Amino acid sequence: MAAEEEDVWAKATKVADDLYEIRDTFFPQNADDKTSKLQHESDLALNLLDSIPAEQRKLPARRAAYEYLRGKILDVVPDYRKEAEDHLSKAVKLNPSLGDAWLCLGNCIWKKGDLTSAKNCFNLALSKGPNKKILCQLSMLERRMAQGADNQAEMVEESIQHAREAITLDVKDGNSWYNMGNACLTSFFVTGTWDHSKLLQSLKAYQNAEKDERMKSNPDLYFNCATVNKYLENYDRALAGFEAAALKDPSLNASEEVEKMVNLLNKLEILLRGHSKSKRLASLASTTGAVNLNSSYKRATLDALSEGLNKAVAVLGKVLLFVKHENITPLIWYTQ
Repeated sequence: MAAEEEDVWAKATKVADDLYEIRDTFFPQNADDKTSKLQHESDLALNLLDSIPAEQRKLPARRAAYEYLRGKILDVVPDYRKEAEDHLSKAVKLNPSLGDAWLCLGNCIWKKGDLTSAKNCFNLALSKGPNKKILCQLSMLERRMAQGADNQAEMVEESIQHAREAITLDVKDGNSWYNMGNACLTSFFVTGTWDHSKLLQSLKAYQNAEKDERMKSNPDLYFNCATVNKYLENYDRALAGFEAAALKDPSLNASEEVEKMVNLLNKLEILLRGHSKSKRLASLASTTGAVNLNSSYKRATLDALSEGLNKAVAVLGKVLLFVKHENITPLIWYTQ
């Protein structure tokens, strides 16, 4: 009898976990189909949970687990549900040591916009012991809280620190690396979109995330990695990444990103054709020789530069053309 009881609780737990697997991996052409599927599967999960005899659900050792599972199942949909919050709140009151329940409660409260309370839930969850999932959610929340804050860059650095802590708990976990990539990419934007080292850190994190087979179903990983490659002007990789993201989740605007990039590259090709004649380039280059440099600077060419900061060195150049495009960050093409 005890074995049968354990089996039904194990099934209910697995069904709840499977719901979140659908949420994270199912991306149909029509987004409404996903909502419908989640609602249908959550109804089945609740029916299974309610099939557990009431006397078992009311046992002191089981009441918190029941409230947690019911709240978790109800909260799988994108919108906030007060009923889910009520059940999860009961779960942590009945058993404050349930770290997963604190995590779910934080996610639920986040949906209604109470970010401070959500962060308190995540910190309480962490107080029960180190957990990579909780650290990743806390990192995500801190980036959300940073939006519009006076100390935006500082909060994003805190997000990066929690992302790093998650990785130290499991260096092979793709989701933790993905979260780190997102944190570094956010840092690139909030610090002025000039520090390409943040982009390179983000790209490295995404590449590590891709080593985890479970992450191959995450279209946002491909989209975000392609975004980094776009800003680094690695256009072939960016195009491949956006195309992969579009195939995995049609609701993303990845196809639009591909179209914008192709238009930009076509425009560059057409414009550069008019400036490619050697005599014209030589004539333009000769005009830079008349520029008077500050005596504290040494004139150099690009091939003489070393990686990193080149002190007291000046490279003279001339703008060949201006390109109007739709990217946020400046487009920079170097030439000698």
